Amino acid sequence: MITCYLKYVIDPYKLAEFEDYGRRWIALVNRFGGNHHGYFLPSEGASNIAYAMFSFPSLADYEDYRKRMAADPECQEVFEMEKRNRSILSYERSFLRPVLEP
Repeated sequence: MITCYLKYVIDPYKLAEFEDYGRRWIALVNRFGGNHHGYFLPSEGASNIAYAMFSFPSLADYEDYRKRMAADPECQEVFEMEKRNRSILSYERSFLRPVLEP
């Protein structure tokens, strides 16, 4: 399994727009065979940092998702929506592997 970990710097005045973006991506990742673990929005502390995590069974499955989403009209619609909203100022993406119980 591989997990994609995203740290976002967001515009705190556009939290509703970012939350809409996140809800849409949860459904899309799941539709493409991933397991989205959710978006985590600011509550206490920094008002401009958010996180998201989702997993795929393998790196090959993740790479297939990337190819398929690049050609998917609904995914492109969400990308375009975010370009207009500009709720995301920047993001960092890391890939992790879990340590599981034997």
